[in-house]
Amino acid sequence: MIEVSDLIDGVTPPVPRTEPSRTRPVARATDSQVVIRSLAEQLVSEANAVLSAHGETITLVDDSGPSELAFSLSYRDRVARIRTTVSGRTATAELAYAGAPQPQQQLTGEDQLRALLLNLVAGASVN
Repeated sequence: MIEVSDLIDGVTPPVPRTEPSRTRPVARATDSQVVIRSLAEQLVSEANAVLSAHGETITLVDDSGPSELAFSLSYRDRVARIRTTVSGRTATAELAYAGAPQPQQQLTGEDQLRALLLNLVAGASVN
């Protein structure tokens, strides 16, 4: 991931775009969660190829429960958690991150996961 090398060289990461969390049908919300989770695995692998040369890695941990699909990305003391909570026939996505805007926010799309991961590495806040 060239952007991780750029961070090491001092380049400022892009800010991930977020929007207020919204309730959607379960099938659509869980499909988005699975797409984002799959992309996270790819991006973490790419980032770790660069970071491991500096003795660091990002961890990706699935931490789903009975009514939610979730995973966390961790780097040093920073953690970002993306979850989709299911209630009946609807589900709501949420991004939890130090400095994340309130009220509940979600990424505007899977394309924003790269920016989130870069901000996690850089130690920047999500605005």
